[in-house]
Amino acid sequence: MKKYVVIALCLGLLAACSKVPGPAASGGTDASPGSARNATTIPHELRIGDNLDFNSLNPHLDSALSVNSIASMTMAYLLRSDEHNRPVPELATQVPTQANGGISKDGKTITWHLRRGVKWSDGVPFTADDVVFSTHVVLNPANNEIGRDGWNLITKMDEPDKYTVVFHLTKPYSAYFPVFFGTGGANPCILPKHILGNLPNINSAPYNSLPVGIGPFKVVKWVRSDHVELDANPLYWRGMPKLHKVIYRIIPDRNTLLTQLQTGEIDLWPFVGAGYYDRVRSLPHVNVIKKPNYLYAHIDFNLSRAIFKNDLPLRQALRMAIDRKTIQAKVNHGTGIVQEGMETPVSPMFVNLPLVPFDLAKANALLDADGWKRGPDGVRVKAGRRLSLEFVLALGNPDYDQLVELIRSTWKQIGVVLDVKRYESALYFAPIQSGGIMYSGKFDVAFFSWSLDPTGDLANLFACTQIPPNGQNDPRYCNPAADALMAKVKVTYDEAERKKYVTQVVTIVDRDVPTVVMYIWDGIYAHNSDLHGWHPNQVSPFDDMMNVDI
Repeated sequence: MKKYVVIALCLGLLAACSKVPGPAASGGTDASPGSARNATTIPHELRIGDNLDFNSLNPHLDSALSVNSIASMTMAYLLRSDEHNRPVPELATQVPTQANGGISKDGKTITWHLRRGVKWSDGVPFTADDVVFSTHVVLNPANNEIGRDGWNLITKMDEPDKYTVVFHLTKPYSAYFPVFFGTGGANPCILPKHILGNLPNINSAPYNSLPVGIGPFKVVKWVRSDHVELDANPLYWRGMPKLHKVIYRIIPDRNTLLTQLQTGEIDLWPFVGAGYYDRVRSLPHVNVIKKPNYLYAHIDFNLSRAIFKNDLPLRQALRMAIDRKTIQAKVNHGTGIVQEGMETPVSPMFVNLPLVPFDLAKANALLDADGWKRGPDGVRVKAGRRLSLEFVLALGNPDYDQLVELIRSTWKQIGVVLDVKRYESALYFAPIQSGGIMYSGKFDVAFFSWSLDPTGDLANLFACTQIPPNGQNDPRYCNPAADALMAKVKVTYDEAERKKYVTQVVTIVDRDVPTVVMYIWDGIYAHNSDLHGWHPNQVSPFDDMMNVDI
């Protein structure tokens, strides 16, 4: 399944406390603004600030978390996630399970019963034709889909009537939610056949800039690299949301985001960087929600580069020379969870592995034994190759700059020199077809975050078949043993049994070190104290916007 990419909060997901003003305290965002409304509040208009830019508003083509936050409010999905991160019906009338007959006993047939009387935001009726068409869009190799993991299991679709779709699979698929048109991950939405049905591909369709969806809000304007404007959708099948308008602003610099939250130019910073936690808590008239979520920050090694491909001791030494606990304390202000595995403690798939300690002496010994000799300048050399690494990250994150400098200082002590390059987020996460830095593999070492979900399916990030452009395996990692276990994760509907396989996958990946898990994110959301009714879940925080108001 596709995963959210994040830099600012992620920079997530993928998952509470509240403050008015003063130290954050346990709670939510239910307190009514009452009569003492803040002077900067615009009634019924929510202004959101995010520093993660994007190239398309179509989640089929862009996996940025900001795109998926907007899509949660505007696009069409079969299922959403509730406050506890569990699937709930949206355009489907029920969550298919084997118990209710929605999934066959052999696990290879999934039946979707669809709501009647639903309309797209342009007034055209929604039917099963849209679901079938959208599935063909994902499977069409001419479309620049971020990934097709799971979709390739669909052998055929039946449409018994205009409100029923049956997926026939080659094998059971436990991650059918959220992959098959669910919001609990960076997954594709349902698309309107009446708008896109006659195109050979969707890559350059005008729709991608002004999409028509089925959500409580509709997109009315996109000013690139500036803001997206959403209006309440009068045709939404649940009724009108309490908010009349949402302005989703792209503000590339986190310091500017902080300033605009302080001045009241934005009402909500949904993915606050950990380095800003103390500062947002100190702002008057600002409440803060903090809870562990499904995002994990990580450093990836590009295994297609000769320096890393067959050199496990090098990767082990580099991990050992990262002082993750100091980074948590100094950069993240004590937030987040330093751990070895990528599954969050709030997930039913959590795996508790021993933390590899920070140990420069042992890291140096590993490199000595591996044949990396120090040169006259202190930089190690092996077979004529200096241990100089290109380290890439996204612009606009001063706290990440501090993180990189801490890594530079400790890696220097083991004979490594860094060439740090920063890119605009839209280019950093652009598809391989557009020359995106991460998906094109234009790095030795990369830092950003992924958002996972509760299913435990890690195949799109680590399976051999999911190396870009086929998926999001940006380290270019391939281990047949891990692949076999990830395949078992996919076919196992029983959660307890699935966790056994997930545990083995996470253990193998940790042993092979294609990536270093830096920390699990605390989801930090800072908002105008006049905002009420917002209860962000830990995988898709904008899934329940009907009763949110300001």
